[in-house]
Amino acid sequence: MIGPWRHWQRWSQQRQLRHGRIPVGLWERVLDAGVDRYGLDRRELHRLRELASLFLHRKVIHGAGGQQVDDFMRAWIAAEACLLILNLDLADYDGWREILVYPGNFAVAHEVTDDIGLVHEEYSLLDGEAWEQGPVILAWDDARPGAHPHGEGSNVILHEFAHKLDMGNGVANGMPPLHPDMNRREWTRTFTRAYARLQRQLEHHPHAGIDPYAAESPAEFFAVVSEEFFETPARLHEAEPGVYALLRQYYRQDPLRRTSGRHSLVRPLPCRR
Repeated sequence: MIGPWRHWQRWSQQRQLRHGRIPVGLWERVLDAGVDRYGLDRRELHRLRELASLFLHRKVIHGAGGQQVDDFMRAWIAAEACLLILNLDLADYDGWREILVYPGNFAVAHEVTDDIGLVHEEYSLLDGEAWEQGPVILAWDDARPGAHPHGEGSNVILHEFAHKLDMGNGVANGMPPLHPDMNRREWTRTFTRAYARLQRQLEHHPHAGIDPYAAESPAEFFAVVSEEFFETPARLHEAEPGVYALLRQYYRQDPLRRTSGRHSLVRPLPCRR
């Protein structure tokens, strides 16, 4: 039995879709630009279009640093973000509203404490950032269709929105809110071992099977393997089959099965800057 709140929510969503579904012509442009590469079937593409349309009703996407944002850019960002939650819930992105799009890498200031306790302000150039209960920030040069700024398997939009899912527990720590049928101990054990294994591999070989940036922290590990889960599933499965299996449970998707008819090259990845 569907409760009153759930019934109202479905009615509201259907009303939004009747009046604001991504137009067919624009959606076909999004598919042609790269969404087709994920191997989604007709039902999944229909679901993705609905989620992306609802996403655009809930979020504000606008430019920063002189960047002009058009309808195609909004639809592209929405489709990529909603790929992660295709079989989850749009409510997993609740609690924030804004997406900022810069034309290229943007500078972010961070406080750093040196060895003698003095605090300095340092600037880093980033292609994406996700704030807890705040905006997602993207550099369009690295988020646009066809951009893989850190080599095959990298995807800035998937990376930053994976951080948003990770923050569902209140902090980005590499463990998003798991489904009731998932085992927290198994997740912790598998991801901890894989993270430590990557760090050991990088001591001897700069090009491991997983992007070296994943070794920065457990949160970055989750975001990077989420990118690779969708972009290069065969490579991730080969490098860390246990991690792949848990991501398959969490995202309730199996990209490797979808793309099994295509050849996926396993190549080393460059280090991110």
